[in-house]
Amino acid sequence: MDPFLVLLHSVSAALSSSELTELKFLCHKRVGKRKLERVQSGLDLFSLLLEQNDLEPERTELLRELLGSLRRHDLLRRLDDFEAGAAGGAAPGSPDLRAAFDIICDNVGKDWRRLARQLKVSDAKIDGIEERYPRNLTERVRESLRIWKNTEQECATVAHLVGVLRACRMNLVADLVEEDHQARSLQNRSGTVSPMSWESDASALEAP
Repeated sequence: MDPFLVLLHSVSAALSSSELTELKFLCHKRVGKRKLERVQSGLDLFSLLLEQNDLEPERTELLRELLGSLRRHDLLRRLDDFEAGAAGGAAPGSPDLRAAFDIICDNVGKDWRRLARQLKVSDAKIDGIEERYPRNLTERVRESLRIWKNTEQECATVAHLVGVLRACRMNLVADLVEEDHQARSLQNRSGTVSPMSWESDASALEAP
């Protein structure tokens, strides 16, 4: 099954009726009034946008803009996962990297341009992000991080992000990311038992 259609189906299923109404309003300049009146679900709307070539697997900017307007960060992460898979990279997120993105988005506001430049996002892309999200600082930050992740691929790590934040003198945010990462690492280690410990336990049980 087409992964993009699967994504659109999952997004549609997660939308409330009020969110669908908001999406229809946001698309009123793209889709005719009569067609919009017949839209009963997110899939109906996405089908119209697909027919008009406003939505394509290689062109997801409109979908990202719409979900950003709804402040549905959970659905934006699904879109991130789709785009990373389409690019042949790892899902943008390892859970650690995904958590770091959320922390940064919640704590970096008006200084997002400084962070974006430190992430080596071009000025042209920064201007494009600002135009796409004129009133949403959180989505400006997330889009900057997404561009960085897609550029760096496997080199995109939590440690790299912490270094970038400290270079921007965003030490408080860097501390939050670092503490969360350390907590997750400890949790992962405590949840695994080494083969050696299993072998020693088994030997002890077999001993007379």
